[in-house]
Amino acid sequence: MLYTTKRPLLLLLSIALTAAIAAAALLFAGTSADRPVAVSTLQVPLAAEIAQRHARLDRLPGDASGWAALGASYVELARVTGDPAHYGQAQQALDRSFRLRPDDNAEALTGLGVLANARHEFRAARGYADRALALRPDSTEAHGVLVDALTQLGAADAATAAVQRMLDLRPGVAAYTRAAYDLELHGRVDDARTALELGLGAARTVDQIAYCRYQLGELAFQAGQLDVAENHYRAGLLAAPEHPALQQGRAKLLAARGEVDEAIIRYAALTERVPLPEYLIEFGELLESAGRLDAADQRYRQVAAQLAALEAQGATDYAEAALLAADHGDPVAAVRMAELEFGRRQSVITADVLAWCLHRAGRHAEALGYADRAATLGWRNATLAYHRGMILAALGRADEAATALGEALRINPYFSPLHGPRARAALAESTAR
Repeated sequence: MLYTTKRPLLLLLSIALTAAIAAAALLFAGTSADRPVAVSTLQVPLAAEIAQRHARLDRLPGDASGWAALGASYVELARVTGDPAHYGQAQQALDRSFRLRPDDNAEALTGLGVLANARHEFRAARGYADRALALRPDSTEAHGVLVDALTQLGAADAATAAVQRMLDLRPGVAAYTRAAYDLELHGRVDDARTALELGLGAARTVDQIAYCRYQLGELAFQAGQLDVAENHYRAGLLAAPEHPALQQGRAKLLAARGEVDEAIIRYAALTERVPLPEYLIEFGELLESAGRLDAADQRYRQVAAQLAALEAQGATDYAEAALLAADHGDPVAAVRMAELEFGRRQSVITADVLAWCLHRAGRHAEALGYADRAATLGWRNATLAYHRGMILAALGRADEAATALGEALRINPYFSPLHGPRARAALAESTAR
């Protein structure tokens, strides 16, 4: 048994856990949610789902639940394609659902909560989830929205209770994957793996299988277990050959094994098809580590443009923008953005982001406080340990820096093609003092 009512669970990793579960993209021209125009449909479940919802709404335009479901599908489409225009389509569909049924519309409230989480409007998402649960106390979907929002807001105990409630109501993929990240954040890697294996056992669709395989692969990769990670990525790709997250996993493995040219080819193909900011940053840092600075700079500019497009659709991601600026732009601007993000959600992730941005701006003493805060849950994450080690090194605390940097490389020596070598160099310098 993963959880008990007497032993509280802790924080969920990220709202992103629900992202990228479809196998490929469906491209729409125009922004109206009433009807997709110039549809190019790849044979994947998400594309078929949206087409079916539109066909049904053609016949039943007064179906409030149908419009709510369509809105949720458009949010998912935005996530898997990286096209923020779909957030606007989601908003239109959900608003129409509310116009049709302004009262007792838990489906639309849940959909609006999903949309708010995707846009990083976590307080609003929590409000929508609470309203939906007041109408449907046993809705696992609304509890999922609540978990994600509470996690990002740093309300660990409340998020734990919501995860437990999900497991009590329906111990399926959605609950097990959230539980796995909850456990991982607290250093309980074996228990997290068990939860993901339970999720895989409960998976019934290609998307669910691929998603669970990807998360199992990520858990292995983050522990430096490249062969285990590859087995999971390959198994997932057998189920969903075009799954972008699994393809990202394979590209990352190639880079970790030193097959840089092939990794670059894979990342180029992936980011051409799915230009998500996190993929573009990874690609840029791989290019930078290979000495291809102009190509890397091009990717960083592309990330900035993508983040601006997301912000235009109301999906502000100051954390991603702050990290981009800290490592590849203006550290002072990075601090401002990181402080904005931390002001609206106090999670271990945003604490780490703020710590790193402060360090890059030369404010090392302030940075250490936030790095310590990021470490409080016991998350065994190489990047967090690396950030803390570099901050300690900048403060002249060589022994502590060596401990943190050594821990980062023990957790995962392949955590970054750009920062991994920097960690090794800083460790050597700290040890020599």
